[in-house]
Amino acid sequence: MKTQKPSILGIGVDVVDVPRMKEVLERQGDHFYKKIFSDMEVTYCKTRKRPYIHFAARFAAKEAVAKAMRTGWSGAFRWKDIEVINDASGAPHILLCGEVAKALANCKTHLSISHTDTTVVAFVIIEGEQ
Repeated sequence: MKTQKPSILGIGVDVVDVPRMKEVLERQGDHFYKKIFSDMEVTYCKTRKRPYIHFAARFAAKEAVAKAMRTGWSGAFRWKDIEVINDASGAPHILLCGEVAKALANCKTHLSISHTDTTVVAFVIIEGEQ
């Protein structure tokens, strides 16, 4: 029996304007935090020197996952089912739970984030067997 090699099942990219994210967070406050981010993400971002860049990065990563899943904001997608965490070196990774974890149970996600003071880009690859 042949073993299938993993292949790319989806690619997603998103770009977020940091000043716009700051405006949304200031205007919507707790409602937006609770809808989009996990408690751990909020704590992490609020402890950073420039928290809005980190919030924008996590938002972009979640959007990129939705695009890579090809579901948009419907189907299995739930904002808080996708959590962006950092390893000891600071590299970002995606932690899945809930419906998104079920939908991507046999998949591996790859995340890259880059930013300037005003713009964040997140790139996601979902890898698995077809």
